Amino acid sequence: MNRSLLALTLATLLAPALSHAATSSAAITDTQYQQVLKGPWRAPENSVRDPYRHPEQTLKFFGLRNNQTVIEITPGGGWYSEILAPLLKDHGRYIAALQGPTPTDTLKRKFDADPEHYAKAQFVTFDPAAPVFGKPASADLVLTFRNVHNWVMADDAAQMFSAFFKVLKPGGVLGVVDHRAKDGVDLQSIKDSGYLPTAYVVKLATAAGFKLQAQSEINANAKDTKDYPAGVWTLPPTLKLGDQDRAKYVAIGESDRLTLRFVKPGRVEQ
Repeated sequence: MNRSLLALTLATLLAPALSHAATSSAAITDTQYQQVLKGPWRAPENSVRDPYRHPEQTLKFFGLRNNQTVIEITPGGGWYSEILAPLLKDHGRYIAALQGPTPTDTLKRKFDADPEHYAKAQFVTFDPAAPVFGKPASADLVLTFRNVHNWVMADDAAQMFSAFFKVLKPGGVLGVVDHRAKDGVDLQSIKDSGYLPTAYVVKLATAAGFKLQAQSEINANAKDTKDYPAGVWTLPPTLKLGDQDRAKYVAIGESDRLTLRFVKPGRVEQ
């Protein structure tokens, strides 16, 4: 075998192994997750929600790697920012996508107050009527936690999912967590209760071009009966009814949640 052919053969044989090695080196270990989850920078009121939100299992399910460009849509006060930004700060990019012309003061103050963990975190702002989250095909992972019901209520959901599709690379992943309704509820019930049927979310995503890759029961809660006076906001952490039946709702815990992983068809970028 001539030298050129031998080199080509070896390169072909080694390519899968090298690709696997590159992917493996970007994996986040259990130890790294535990270090971040126990990090003293996390607000105590956020850490106590871990048993309901299962952040490590959820992020593993979505395929988070430390070298990815990750966009979190409307992160609120930064519950997941406290986890994602430190995990991505050395090799990846964490981008908080916020509605409106400027970042919220709460999240900006959080980032500015702790440059060790958030100095590399970035903001992008968007108009929900015509959202843009970055250059087309620039993100590896888009994540949204308990937001889809708000877009459905505001009639912005279709354009949001289309924008997710545009910003993701081919092979990129959209991870969705939201309050799960019983099958077959109508649109008005969704808007009144804050709970979404899984099929409704799947329809929104597939209409934008995504394929449902997997779903998980990580964030399920069988105690949630989904029939409360103030909808999902009756339950923790909102507890909208105040002291009325408070112990009952605290015992139920946070809502039953769907956890869905969608993929943008195409070649996965390594």
